[in-house]
Amino acid sequence: MFPLQRGRRLRLNESIRSLVRETTLSPSDFMFPMFIAEGENVKIEIPSMVGIYRRSIDLTVEEVKEIFALGIRAVNIYVKVDESLKDNTGKEAWNPEGLMQRAIKAIKAACPEMIVMPDVALDPYSIYGHDGIIANGDVENDSTNEALVKMAVSHAQAGADFVAPSDMMDGRVLRLRQGLDAAGYQNVGIMSYSAKYASAFYGPFRDALGSAPKEAEIAVPKDKKTYQMDYANRIEAIKEALMDVEEGADMVMVKPGIAYLDIVREVKNAVNVPVTVFHVSGEYAMIKAAAERGWLDHDKIMMEQLMCIKRAGASLISTYFAKEAARFLNK
Repeated sequence: MFPLQRGRRLRLNESIRSLVRETTLSPSDFMFPMFIAEGENVKIEIPSMVGIYRRSIDLTVEEVKEIFALGIRAVNIYVKVDESLKDNTGKEAWNPEGLMQRAIKAIKAACPEMIVMPDVALDPYSIYGHDGIIANGDVENDSTNEALVKMAVSHAQAGADFVAPSDMMDGRVLRLRQGLDAAGYQNVGIMSYSAKYASAFYGPFRDALGSAPKEAEIAVPKDKKTYQMDYANRIEAIKEALMDVEEGADMVMVKPGIAYLDIVREVKNAVNVPVTVFHVSGEYAMIKAAAERGWLDHDKIMMEQLMCIKRAGASLISTYFAKEAARFLNK
């Protein structure tokens, strides 16, 4: 009798669909990226990221408590550094009294169980907006790695659980692991941005931090393509992830998210560590803009995209939707 197998039997109603669902989401699958500013009682909305704010440390702490109560267990933090503190060395990045270091201490004091993963890259501290030290018209790899080690150790001293290098310098995971271990922080993990593409989806994020490449009086790369990956490449992402694991990465990341789900699956199949996916600012902004115009159903698209990222192989999703999605799941 035709057909013996009827796939629709398993789709008859929501109860059946929930029984056989292959992928599920929970608030603990999310990491919330947070932007931190100097001052007190400061809350400034980022124009290109509706609902996302730069907050001072006091208000950041309150939001951390709020999202922890929703079931979110990790934050990825970034700081908006005053222009007067920027130079080509990035030395403010390892200032023990810097904004990042104070923020880490405050978050861990207020919510010790929240996993804090500060960003490790020099672009917020660079007068040129690049992720490392400029020399001879390009980002100098090895001197940048030395600066990143100082930065990561300062984060560990402040109480970070993981450091999250987003710079894409060659060999930086090994240098960070060696530096952290030598400083006595063997238990501080590394979540490496292993496959970070030179993507146009980062625009709103760079608005938030003022970290886009800038014109200068010296020769400076006009973009980040000499260190971030070419979005035409797939095999290279696997190579980069495997190298980072070999160098000591505890987690690897693919960035961006939705446009790179093939890369997520390839990396997931290749490594034996958790894979984080960054659902980035441009992906967030497009959904917000379309929903505001009534072109898309906000919550349905939000949850579909997050589910697809998890289905592709993500163990953890860094997303600006984390708080909204957690509330949706907790209904």
